Amino acid sequence: MTSIVHVLRHRQRRYKPRQYVVRGNFIEQYSNDELYARFRFRREDILYICEILRPHLQRPTRRSHALTVEEQVLIALRFFACGSFYEVIADGLAVTKSTVGHVMHSVAAALAGLIHQYVRFPDTEEEITQTKRKFFSIARMPNTIGAIDCTHIHIQAPHEREWEFVNRKGRHSINVQLIGNADLKITNCVVRWPGSVHDARILRESHLYRRLQQTAPDGILLGNSGYPLLRWLMTPFATVTCDPQQRYNNAHSATRGTIERINGVLKRRFACLNYLRVEPKQACNIISACIVLHNIAQLRRVPLNEDILDRPPLEAEVPQLQPPPPPHQADEPAGRAVRNAMVNLYFS
Repeated sequence: MTSIVHVLRHRQRRYKPRQYVVRGNFIEQYSNDELYARFRFRREDILYICEILRPHLQRPTRRSHALTVEEQVLIALRFFACGSFYEVIADGLAVTKSTVGHVMHSVAAALAGLIHQYVRFPDTEEEITQTKRKFFSIARMPNTIGAIDCTHIHIQAPHEREWEFVNRKGRHSINVQLIGNADLKITNCVVRWPGSVHDARILRESHLYRRLQQTAPDGILLGNSGYPLLRWLMTPFATVTCDPQQRYNNAHSATRGTIERINGVLKRRFACLNYLRVEPKQACNIISACIVLHNIAQLRRVPLNEDILDRPPLEAEVPQLQPPPPPHQADEPAGRAVRNAMVNLYFS
């Protein structure tokens, strides 16, 4: 009797037929201003991003109405631009919440894989000379090939090793090291350290540090007082004793301000970086993806609209006083010699 009832119920069960939603072609429907407001890129820039990601995102079939590359890129760009909840983005782009999460992580991983193509430290003589000239035009700081700083990207509390990600402000974060040039382009980045790690240690453990220690570069980097003074890394004078040192500090501060502006532009252009509700590994992919997109925007001269430039600075963008570097990272005598020579030659 029980089996007969089960069969009858099975026959009476009604399966909901699969429904496909017709999604509009947003790239063609919106104007350039509307596209920028929603995705932070113009039409031609979005199409360029689609082409470089097509080998990584193209579906082998259109079965079950698979998302096109353009649709995947728009979903990810919308998340990067606003950092909203997946459900909100899904409603606006006529997809499901789970689709937004899956697509966003796929696109972020694909963009992160292009980081060595779009984030490059100046190597050739022409690149180094041009970089020095542009930095010198800011405040007459000589021989500068980059400005270095770290910025914290806040994340939700991780499930594993949560304590490692608590920064000095008591918030969970990824501490990201960036080096930038005078064109606000990021030329080197390290995206893997938890928020509790000091800026100086991130530098010391980086591939760039080992490279520059072994082979002195044709130029210097500018860092704040949280970094050690090295022969290729100039920091400001902690105690000024004469006018030339003060002029050096003024030029150093004005020139190093480019990296602080890069941090601000990056976080304002991609609002998702103000708080990521994902685990650290996924957060690192998203941060790397935004860095690649930032450099694409700079290369293609995507304008920064007033809604990005004129907003008051976020808490994360306000320069913070750095604790002194660890004892084993004390200033090098060679660094002091280089800095004193710069003061005597250019600021006396």
